[in-house]
Amino acid sequence: MNLALVQTDLIWQDKAANRQNIGKMIEANTTNVKQADILILPEMFTTGFTMAASKLAESMDGDTIHWMRSLADQYQIAVCGSMIAHEDGKFFNRFVWFSPESKEVLSYDKKHLFSLADENHHFHAGTDHLEIEYKNWRIMPFICYDLRFPVWMRNTQEVDLMICVANFPTKRKKAWSTLLPARAIENVCYVAGVNIIGRDGNEIEYPGCSGVFDYTGELLLDAKSDKAINFVSIDKPPLDVFRRAYPFLKDRDHFNLLPNH
Repeated sequence: MNLALVQTDLIWQDKAANRQNIGKMIEANTTNVKQADILILPEMFTTGFTMAASKLAESMDGDTIHWMRSLADQYQIAVCGSMIAHEDGKFFNRFVWFSPESKEVLSYDKKHLFSLADENHHFHAGTDHLEIEYKNWRIMPFICYDLRFPVWMRNTQEVDLMICVANFPTKRKKAWSTLLPARAIENVCYVAGVNIIGRDGNEIEYPGCSGVFDYTGELLLDAKSDKAINFVSIDKPPLDVFRRAYPFLKDRDHFNLLPNH
């Protein structure tokens, strides 16, 4: 599976400018992008991590959705990332996924809203995981703050790849670089984390440090702090061999999650 991780700065609350910026990055890497299987965009990649949900939210038939679908069709790859979505009068920090062979959009709404930034006052939390079947891989997405909650990210469905899109700030860089491999090790799966760089409209700084880790916690890709599309290949057979040799997940605790109140 060939992954393309888009690490960039974001133009604050300017959806068209961000789509244009990312589009130019993709065009500059056309050959490599066409060889990728999944193009992964950051959290809230059209706006930055803003609480202006009512001003910036889009429908599931809006410009960003059409843009993502056109990328999937043009480059024949899966395209995913999170955006501000509205549905039934509610706002969501929503991860969306398009694959080239399907016209259906898949979505996951961020479960753990970042209360320190009042995200829980502006958005509704998701309640369900999303499992994606793609090219014989089981993939499960998460968004930023979800990374801190291992129970929510527990691999109970033989997931092969977890994707975490984020706006994870420089002040908490250590947590980002520690939790990604921790989730990979405890869940015996690959983990891809896509973060942003630069400074947002709230003067919060972001370090990049997008990365991909294998099921032993080994770093396969370190995007450092560069604005770039980063490419890496991950293989399923070694994961299957490791799981057969070390079937740790068979001994995991079984639990049911109760709804938040």
